[in-house]
Amino acid sequence: MVDVPRVPEQRRPASGNTPEERTEGHPPEVPASRFSVLGPVRAWHGTEQLNTGSPQQRALLAALLLRDGRTATAAELIDALWGEEPPSQALAAVRTYASRLRKVLPPGVLVSESGGYAIQAVDGALDLAAAEDLWAAAEKARSIGDLCQARTLVNQALDLWDGEPLANVPGPYADTQRTRLDEWRLQLLETRLDMDLEQGCHAEAVSELTALTAAHPLRERLRELLMLALYRSGRQAEALAVYADTRRLLADELGVDPRPGLKELQQRILQADPGLAEPSAPAQEPAATVVRPAQLPATVPDFTGRGSFVDELSDILSAAEGRVMAVSALAGIGGVGKTTLAVHVAHAARTHFPDGQLYVDLQGAGARAAEPETVLGAFLRALGTADSAIPDSLEERAALYRSVLDGRRILVLLDNARDAAQVRPLLPGMEGCAALVTSRVRMVDLAGAHLVDLDVMSPEEALLLFTRIVGEERVTSEREAALDVVAACGFLPLAIRIAASRLAARRTWTVSTLAAKLADERRRLDELQAGDLAVKATFELGYGQLEPAQARAFRLLGLADGPDLSLAAAAAVLDLPLDETEDLLESLVDTSLVESAAPGRYRYHDLVRLYARSCAERDEQPPGERDAAMSRLLDFYLASAARVYAIERPGDRTVDHLEITQHAGQDFTDDTKALDWLHSEAACILACVQQSLGPRTLRRAVDLLLASKDLTESGASSLRYELATSAARDAAASLGDAHAEGRARVTLTQVLNNAGRFERAAAEARRAAELGRESGDPWTCGNAPNEQGIIANCMNQHAAGEAFLVTAIEAFRADGNRPGEASALCNRSRSLDSMGHTSAAIELVRQGMAIYDELGLTFRLANARYALGIALTHAKRFSEALDQLNQALVVFAENRQRLWEGTTHYRIAQVHLSDRRPAQAAQHAEQALTTGCIGGDWMRANVLTLLGRSLDSLGQVDRARACWLEALALHSGAGTAEAEEVRELLHPIAAA
Repeated sequence: MVDVPRVPEQRRPASGNTPEERTEGHPPEVPASRFSVLGPVRAWHGTEQLNTGSPQQRALLAALLLRDGRTATAAELIDALWGEEPPSQALAAVRTYASRLRKVLPPGVLVSESGGYAIQAVDGALDLAAAEDLWAAAEKARSIGDLCQARTLVNQALDLWDGEPLANVPGPYADTQRTRLDEWRLQLLETRLDMDLEQGCHAEAVSELTALTAAHPLRERLRELLMLALYRSGRQAEALAVYADTRRLLADELGVDPRPGLKELQQRILQADPGLAEPSAPAQEPAATVVRPAQLPATVPDFTGRGSFVDELSDILSAAEGRVMAVSALAGIGGVGKTTLAVHVAHAARTHFPDGQLYVDLQGAGARAAEPETVLGAFLRALGTADSAIPDSLEERAALYRSVLDGRRILVLLDNARDAAQVRPLLPGMEGCAALVTSRVRMVDLAGAHLVDLDVMSPEEALLLFTRIVGEERVTSEREAALDVVAACGFLPLAIRIAASRLAARRTWTVSTLAAKLADERRRLDELQAGDLAVKATFELGYGQLEPAQARAFRLLGLADGPDLSLAAAAAVLDLPLDETEDLLESLVDTSLVESAAPGRYRYHDLVRLYARSCAERDEQPPGERDAAMSRLLDFYLASAARVYAIERPGDRTVDHLEITQHAGQDFTDDTKALDWLHSEAACILACVQQSLGPRTLRRAVDLLLASKDLTESGASSLRYELATSAARDAAASLGDAHAEGRARVTLTQVLNNAGRFERAAAEARRAAELGRESGDPWTCGNAPNEQGIIANCMNQHAAGEAFLVTAIEAFRADGNRPGEASALCNRSRSLDSMGHTSAAIELVRQGMAIYDELGLTFRLANARYALGIALTHAKRFSEALDQLNQALVVFAENRQRLWEGTTHYRIAQVHLSDRRPAQAAQHAEQALTTGCIGGDWMRANVLTLLGRSLDSLGQVDRARACWLEALALHSGAGTAEAEEVRELLHPIAAA
């Protein structure tokens, strides 16, 4: 049962002044006189703060304010100020204080009545009264299920506190009221945290609850909320450890056992009670904020035939209510109309799924099918889940997806699936939900699925579809020719639709004209073949009708491997102005040969792309134009990425060492748009790299990886980036290109270092350094030893690290690369700091900061502040260290460097723990765990070790042990030296 906060000296607001009423119409006027007691006792007249005098005078004011306009007698005020031992002149003193206050306050505020005094103020003038109003409104909102509004109102009430209530006000009455107000604030916090858990904000709540339990160790409700938050975050061992710590603390301090509610929660956690996975009484979102996705593509207005299939699938979907998830899987060759049928049936069934419909093209027939974790992320966002609440792993996303769908009736259309393994994590799995799946393969291994094999249309259906598109008048007069057309199309719906659409767009053609064109077997041969290319004749029909410029665009744009193409990228491929490129693309969209994925972005259906490439191989003249088109695309991406790099890192010589391009690249008006472009084009950039690893384009492909390194430093696209970099390294090695191989290995080193795979990173960096010396490439000669120094520092080989970094500094200086020099200086400071030369380390960092500052490198200056913060921590200059790290944290957050943001939280936690503030240390360590860190599992283990130390200092020994056990498992699995340190932390506990 949740404790309901009780307000001291409760008052009822006058009509028209509740928070709900004040939000309607015009905002409330600020009272002429305002007072605060939820902090120092203060008074204002308008915007002017008034002098409320001595502590005793403020005590009198507080006693009057807390009586809510009621008169306080002189005797009551004497008792409030001095209790049982008033001074001999107490009455005179009270009168003096009242007289002084009356002179300060506006006329009519402090009045004398019946031998006593009262404060006459309008509603809303006292911060405590405003907090009471907000709490009353929050209770009302929560009672009607508006949990979002309730949380907002409680947070507004909490924001009114400004430190300790009645701060520095003497007297027994103030002491009593201070205690009450402190208790009320804690109850408000507990209520708000309880609502946080009801809304699924478990991971976010852990950090705050860890700090609160440290500040109020005997408060069992906070401990209970922390246990529940940890359990729902998948940290069962820590949740049980909190109970053990609480039981021991209560026994030692009070000689009592935990209250029954806490014991019951422990037992439910031990039993993995399913009821704990979700709130016991989940609050309904307000109707205005419920997210009901409606993602189904538009159904075609001329849908034809398939009556038996429509009835069969509709019956299954209409019966989904009350059944465990209904799954129907449609299979058939490309172009047979699987998607059209599924979309049509889904639209017809929408009334059976009032909570929404989800849709995704899984791109299963392409070279790079959609990853289930990426799709789950998009689905969760469509269902109203905040980005910060979406976990990283596939398993966690799938579990959250099912939890979000629980109690809702959602239809999911999974189009163009590769296989059952891709589909399984995306199935709703909940009663009342249903899934429609389309694929080229029969999903016999998809348990419980209703399988539908979709064949070509009957001649009657095919002719009816053709007639609806072309028009009854034209077909009726040439029925035999129309039958010849649909027969030539093999009765495939997509082929019929393309043929009929082309005919409908050409009013001068007759149906016989089209039939005669299709009579040519050269246009139908591939259609008569079996397999995935059975629709080739249909595509040939559309392609054959294109104007020369359209056909060239169709052929060349199909060469790119990326999931889609931006208008600017397409213009580079075609070597045409933007306007002309857009006209060509839109005309191709009209023919259905190209799809418009979004404004300014275009994509091919997978089979159409394959067909376009076959056309390019057959028709493109001269043959070298295909390679030239892909070279222009590579130039576009490299030049654009280099612009992003230069904007983010002014003065960095890397851009001067990149291969020369023939394309200027995309223009960016500011750094935000530059980063937006880089992250939105990530998949296309990395696909282009892997497609450009031949001898003529390899060096530019490797340089494109260099210029887009933000993709891995931010934690986004890390896996795809690593795969592309590994492929570039292997290609360079096979071609014997030391220059390209050295750069690829440096780039791969950075990826591996960020992931905490230091042994592999060291091997790559070592070989990169050799190749740099062999090729004489100044970029590799500077960056390879810089990476070697970073790795050596992480592996506690600090003397070797310093030697590498001295080499890097010399190489960067020789190249005139001042940002590179600054980076190596900061990294060398880490080596010196770890060897005990803290003063020298601080001086080196300041040299690096001066370079960054001079060049205006705000982002890289944050890296230097990070390094300086570490050195200052070791110098025990904790306040300065926190200042540097907090400044770095802001910049990392602004630049979307999530992993650096998390790592900085870890360093801030180190500062707090070193300065004997374990509660704050635990809070920041939790933030680091939630956000993620540079260094992968190695750094996660370090964070867990630090969190355990913090919790141990707070007396939470069992939870500390749970953290250390997880850290030990991670370190042992990686074979890192830090495992021994964790064993030593665990040994005293084990020995005890």
